[in-house]
Amino acid sequence: MASLLQAPWFSKGRSRFRPLIPSAHNARQIQLVMERQYLVDTEDASESTEFLPTDGRRPPRSKERRRTNQAPVGVLILQRLCIPTTANRALWYRVYILVLTFIFYVTYHLSRRPLSIVKTVLHQNCSPLTPPAKSNPAENETWCSWKPFEQSNNQELFAVLDFAYWLAYAFGMFFAGHIAERTNLRHFLTFGMMGAGLFTICFGMAQIWEIHSFSYFVAVQIFGGIFQSTGWPSVVTLVGNWFGKKRLGLIFGVWNSHTSVGNILGAVIAGVWVNQNWGYSFIIPGLIILVTGLLANLFVVEKPEDVLLPQPDHVGDNRLPGAPSADCLRTEEYGQVDVQKSDSDIAVISVGDNKPISIPRALRIPGVVEFSVCLFFAKAVSYTFLLWLPKYIKSVSQVENDIAADLSAIFDAGGIVGGIVAGVVSDATGASATVCGVMFLLAAPSLWLIMVYGGYSIPVLIALLLFGGLIISGPYALITTAVSADLGTHPSLTGNAKALATVTAIIDGTGSMGAAFGPLAAGLISTRGWDAVFYSLTAAQLVALMCLTRLIYREIRGWLAVRREVRNL
Repeated sequence: MASLLQAPWFSKGRSRFRPLIPSAHNARQIQLVMERQYLVDTEDASESTEFLPTDGRRPPRSKERRRTNQAPVGVLILQRLCIPTTANRALWYRVYILVLTFIFYVTYHLSRRPLSIVKTVLHQNCSPLTPPAKSNPAENETWCSWKPFEQSNNQELFAVLDFAYWLAYAFGMFFAGHIAERTNLRHFLTFGMMGAGLFTICFGMAQIWEIHSFSYFVAVQIFGGIFQSTGWPSVVTLVGNWFGKKRLGLIFGVWNSHTSVGNILGAVIAGVWVNQNWGYSFIIPGLIILVTGLLANLFVVEKPEDVLLPQPDHVGDNRLPGAPSADCLRTEEYGQVDVQKSDSDIAVISVGDNKPISIPRALRIPGVVEFSVCLFFAKAVSYTFLLWLPKYIKSVSQVENDIAADLSAIFDAGGIVGGIVAGVVSDATGASATVCGVMFLLAAPSLWLIMVYGGYSIPVLIALLLFGGLIISGPYALITTAVSADLGTHPSLTGNAKALATVTAIIDGTGSMGAAFGPLAAGLISTRGWDAVFYSLTAAQLVALMCLTRLIYREIRGWLAVRREVRNL
């Protein structure tokens, strides 16, 4: 009805509205207004910023009303069914986007997991198995392995597959952030998820099609890595569009557990078929992310304006109660940065100037290069465990392949706890770099314990993996979010929402280079024994710690300055 009152056939009299007699030429306009009013819910219409006309002329078309058409079909259905028409709409949509992006990135990680599980079947010890009637197991001890991985250099072949995948992922990440800024995020996310699912399925179809070409597996890994790189810039930018610079450390700490949840589900799902039909260990996760990509096209709301909501609050004091002012903490390299803020969340860059930034300009932002190098080594360690842990468990405990897959999920369960604990402690102390530094130091004895006592017994192995996941994966998750938090406070990014995708892509892309080289190095070093692998992982953790020493120093100096101020009061 509000739209009818605003139409040109109504004009305002002295004290009431008096209808004008509509002529024949605007009869179609009446019908269009009524149809448009049917599509716009009551609250959206009531919140319109248009003013009622006073002179009988047609008012300008509302921008909000045009933007309503940008909501996808699935959201239009939800608006009719369950979305509240009260002041809680903004909160409802934020929770909705948080849950959606969590599910999306869970499926991304779920589809990355199968290869690490299937490695134990592609090359295995065939002596306990009954050979076929016409085969001679004495001449071919790997008759049950899948060619070409039955060769003695299978470790190197697996390392090449991992390297091809993550190198393509890392390079794709740089371009994915650049493209995500300039395209519709809903379409970009759908395209990436469907492509990732397709090439995950193609890897599993090698068993059904009886493909034994190593080049085929390398090509599938390369294209799969490229499509997988679309995930992180997309989900982070979506969260940024809806939450602005709100700092909800615990909530975002839980949200960031999507990585470990996806790894756990991927290990469990792949482990179901690993012994009988390893191809389905790829096909089922591929179908899951492919179907989820179709749902993303129906239900993703890219920004609040699409559903007639205002942009989130991007200014204000984001410090924890009692935390020192940013004026107390100035650095030569980073400019003015509040390092005492809660860093255990996905901080976002304020929305205002929506001009995309170039990669060279993003690299000049203080802090991007330093944090990226740190993430390189942290992610190298984390993904070495992700890709090689089932094979290590199989070698030290002699358990079945499906049991090795389930045990490897214990490490990811520890990572969930570690990410949340690191976020809570960071919120309480305001010193994310120091928290990460302490966990990096604890990682060294944790790796030594796994190396020495990992094969002692299954209960001991479970305890060590749980603690190791907490200590090793916790800093990796916190570093990823802390980087965005520090960059979000930098003056050079104020008012630029589209910078988030590029900055995130550079940081995670550099970290993904570590994810490529770490497992590759582990595969090559493992030929000398698993002890050499653990020593190299310990060295990588210490190098990551060195990258944070300046930030740790500034956090301690700022904390001491605050203590002196409090003492002088």
